[in-house]
Amino acid sequence: MSRRRKKKEQMGSSAPGWMTTYGDMVTLLLVFFVLLYSFSIMDISKFQGFVTSFRQRAGILDGGMTLSDNNLINGGLIGDGPSIMNLNWIMREMNIYIEAEGIADEVELELTERGLVVRLTGRILFDLGKADLRDDGKRLLDRIAELLVDIPNVIMIEGHTDNWPISNERFPSNWELSTARATNVVRYFIENTGIPPERLMAAGYSEYRPLYPNDTAENRARNRRVEIVILNTRYDSIYSGRGDY
Repeated sequence: MSRRRKKKEQMGSSAPGWMTTYGDMVTLLLVFFVLLYSFSIMDISKFQGFVTSFRQRAGILDGGMTLSDNNLINGGLIGDGPSIMNLNWIMREMNIYIEAEGIADEVELELTERGLVVRLTGRILFDLGKADLRDDGKRLLDRIAELLVDIPNVIMIEGHTDNWPISNERFPSNWELSTARATNVVRYFIENTGIPPERLMAAGYSEYRPLYPNDTAENRARNRRVEIVILNTRYDSIYSGRGDY
């Protein structure tokens, strides 16, 4: 055996054998804590995509219990914790107000993936075919504003009409009517409440997002509405352009 070969063998055996196992263990611990950190800031949609991809690769079939959007919201899995608490608190306070005022037929609340939808019938806010706020509607908006003024959530105001055509000097079509109703609510919030203008947005959808078929007078009345959507923090960045979505 040459002198060079002996020297290599001595250098290779200088570290005890357990060091290899110890190094592997430290590496695994590092990977484990990196995974824990990544889970703590996990994006739910990305994680669900990862799980779906993994199940397909592993040949696992779909089955078992499914979770609806509302279940995810109530479990705190959509938006951050404070956002969900804000929406649940507003919903509870609004339910108390609706019951006290006896306006359950005029106001509907729905917790969705986007956030809390406060759905107001057109007749409580506006006269038929008009966009000027009624006094009853202003009082209702005042109460809603009291609940919204101190939270950071972005607020989307959406106007909707039925499919009856309208054509006059002020509103050539339902597009103008639905948009005018939404912007008038926004203007009222800005001019009469303390809600910052940068938290408000308006959109008009005309007759094209009905809740019910426009086949009866009752259904058409339900489709004439304004929806105040208090967005959860996962969606307010998308609508306000403040995120990288």
